[in-house]
Amino acid sequence: MKKLTCHCKEVEAQINIDNLEKLIKCNCSICKRKGTIMSIVKNEDFKITKGKDKLKLYQFHSKIAKHYFCSICGIYTHHNPRINPAMTGFNVGCIDSVNTFKLENVNVADGQNHPLDKK
Repeated sequence: MKKLTCHCKEVEAQINIDNLEKLIKCNCSICKRKGTIMSIVKNEDFKITKGKDKLKLYQFHSKIAKHYFCSICGIYTHHNPRINPAMTGFNVGCIDSVNTFKLENVNVADGQNHPLDKK
């Protein structure tokens, strides 16, 4: 079990995960700008435990993906990707026990060429 918090600690979540196995960055238009290392779990393994009322939702393009951030400090905490809304991607940097500068083998997802954008 891991605890996730935004910068001001008004938003907290519990992640039912022991080890961070799949680490990714994404080069889509929003991820490129936020520069976050993410991991992903099933929705039932991610639970907001504090500050749900402080979260704001941001959607763009197809309006399927849901990106959440703290309305007080502005930190991106998690999202539900459009390729699989049954999953929750989360900001690994929001886990205090993780030093994102020491992480290795971070894959880059090609969000610029998202499969759902292909016609």
